[in-house]
Amino acid sequence: MLIDEITMTLRAGKGGRGAVAFNKVKLMQGPTGADGGRGASIYFEGVADINALKPFTGRKEVQAKNGRDGRGQFLDGADGEDLILKVPTGTSVVNTESGYTREITRVGERILAAGGGKGGRGNFKFRSSTNTSPKEFEGGTEGDTATYRLELRLIADVGLVGLPNAGKSSLLNELTAASAQVGDYPFTTLEPNLGAYYGLIIADIPGLIEGASEGKGLGVKFLKHIERTKTLFHLVSADSDDVVRDYNVIRKELAKFSPALGEKSERVFLSKCDIVPGTAVREKLAALKKKKIDALPISVLDENSLAGVKKILNDIKDAEGIGTK
Repeated sequence: MLIDEITMTLRAGKGGRGAVAFNKVKLMQGPTGADGGRGASIYFEGVADINALKPFTGRKEVQAKNGRDGRGQFLDGADGEDLILKVPTGTSVVNTESGYTREITRVGERILAAGGGKGGRGNFKFRSSTNTSPKEFEGGTEGDTATYRLELRLIADVGLVGLPNAGKSSLLNELTAASAQVGDYPFTTLEPNLGAYYGLIIADIPGLIEGASEGKGLGVKFLKHIERTKTLFHLVSADSDDVVRDYNVIRKELAKFSPALGEKSERVFLSKCDIVPGTAVREKLAALKKKKIDALPISVLDENSLAGVKKILNDIKDAEGIGTK
């Protein structure tokens, strides 16, 4: 199951305490208390894995390590090791208290979520000409505490949409190295799947139904992910008894959820053309054409039809400059 929204509290580490110590060597009995170490900070870092939020399920708090206390003989306490929390690219990081929001869009992009506390000074730092044997020291400061809501919106160049069993997962598997589950029953795909076509990211969005924008079926859970795709590949199954109706159901739900979705660049494909007679394919293409819907007939079993899909993808890839840098 895709986890695309979580809330958790982060507690950065506390700084270590400064030490009070003196040199035990005769005639050199000055202060030697060292500083405490810095508390560990907590960062968010972008990764390509869309399931990266799953390990945080059920975790209400994340605690980073404290800095170690300072010691004598000028031995500073060790800093706490910073904690790096991996999140999928496309994740919006929202501080629920301040409202600060930032989106992580690149693999390796890192943002500071909670800063570690500063280590306290040891008594060596308090020495002076009038205070040669200071016993003053500082305790470490507390680390930041903040509550964040993480909201994932998939970032893809192409989004595959259509009613359940329109052949989206099969097409994704044929075009990329993805291994999305394929079945002949509704809602085989329960979470988005991603694949890469020579650097072009394709997202298989789980099947939508009429009323999805109002929460029916898988509802708005996955409609929000389509918002981030640049181009829609709309698949209409050739075994439908009314391809125009099926096409309009999806278009209506997209527009109702977000007007911007209704205006996205779209290519339409009549899928599963291998399971109906050629005459039926021509009739269904003509029905779509009558409504000014240009559809390309395809079958994952027909290399020639897939070549047409690949040409479109190559054109998109070239227009985006993917693979040319």
